[in-house]
Amino acid sequence: MASSAALLASLLVPVKAPARALGTHDTPPYALIFGTVWDPDGHPLYGVKVKIRLASEKKARWELYSNHTGEFAQRVPAGKADYIVWADVKGYNLPSGQKLKPGSEVSAHIDSDERCDIGLHLDW
Repeated sequence: MASSAALLASLLVPVKAPARALGTHDTPPYALIFGTVWDPDGHPLYGVKVKIRLASEKKARWELYSNHTGEFAQRVPAGKADYIVWADVKGYNLPSGQKLKPGSEVSAHIDSDERCDIGLHLDW
């Protein structure tokens, strides 16, 4: 009886996990650019190529695609920086057959290790 009580007590007492297992690891700090791609009627769009570059550069550093809810997220280095984000709709076909235009580029300003939320609104 005493051994079963000791076993039960050992199961109820939390065991301290090593610090590494609790989420303190060697991942450098980062910021997040999070956005949604919208069609001209205000519906989110799946599968649109999104490009991101530093404002001081001409070529995209990151390319990714919007998910089934039109959303995308890209980690960028933490620290003060300005980014330009745009949709690349070349080769993108809507089921209706309508053609989309990319819409305006969007600026994303990062100061530190933060999240910046944006929206990419496409045109007909």
